[in-house]
Amino acid sequence: MLALSPPECQSYAPRPDDAKAGTAARRSTPLPAGRASLAAVVDRYGTDVLSGDWRAPRRGRAVELPAEPGTVVEDAETGWVGAVVRVEKAGGIHVVHLEDRRGRTKGFRLGPGFLVDGAPVTLVPPTAAQATRLSAARAGSSRTASGSVAVRGARARVARGSRIYVEGRHDAELVEKVWGDDLRVEGVVVEMLDGVDDLAAVIREVRPDAEHRMGVLVDHLVPGSKESRVVDEARRVRPHADHVLVVGHPYVDVWQSVKPQRLGMDAWPVVPRGTSWKHGICAHLGWPHETQADLARAWKRILAAVDSWTDLEPELLGRVEELIDFVTAP
Repeated sequence: MLALSPPECQSYAPRPDDAKAGTAARRSTPLPAGRASLAAVVDRYGTDVLSGDWRAPRRGRAVELPAEPGTVVEDAETGWVGAVVRVEKAGGIHVVHLEDRRGRTKGFRLGPGFLVDGAPVTLVPPTAAQATRLSAARAGSSRTASGSVAVRGARARVARGSRIYVEGRHDAELVEKVWGDDLRVEGVVVEMLDGVDDLAAVIREVRPDAEHRMGVLVDHLVPGSKESRVVDEARRVRPHADHVLVVGHPYVDVWQSVKPQRLGMDAWPVVPRGTSWKHGICAHLGWPHETQADLARAWKRILAAVDSWTDLEPELLGRVEELIDFVTAP
């Protein structure tokens, strides 16, 4: 630092007259255009970087959005875009199902991680009032659970001679829940076979013909399986083979035709060899499975998770639709 003595300081001090003249000159001299407010806007230290919501994400903070059917959202992680089909609680968590433009449905955990027009949102369950409104809308829906156009006020038709046969009670209950309205309008009865081990004998007993066709749905119909050998034999029964259609799905049990997302899973677990498939599934889900009553209750929980055809795998959907077309053809 430079130190000045008092005399030197005095020699540098402006004279009073000069100070007044300089001040007047500065006041009388106009500033260049565009610089009149320069002193007012220049901040030599800049703005406070911590002022405002400096922690906000680039796209902004998420806002809550009720997951009402028809609301189109995007899953930020996978890029899946679809309309909300429904919201349910499965496995202790809320799951929202989104249907894309191709009709495919995928389940996601309800909450943050969604986008609407590029802005983040947190999906929340609809309020009680919204749920009531949605229930009323569903009641007036023009579609059945199978996706068919509903025929309002139609009385059940007298049963046809043609029938659809399924392996067991669970198959029959699932078909009834999704296709029941359609089958009543068409007059089609679904009967249980209690297994298909002797399917050829059942065909000979029923004696199907042109007016009494027989459609059969078989579980686990895959190449090389016991079921495939049984079906091959049944398809050769004469003279009834032309009036019988046997189709099947690839699942070990009809339980597996329900989309696993409906139960809060990404996929059905693989059950080790030597373990009963249904017991293994219940153990994986943490459900009781010691008795037949436990298994019956487990199925009721699975069936309760099914609302419509969108909850089922296409391998089952196509086969049931094929059977209905076959037994109702003119």
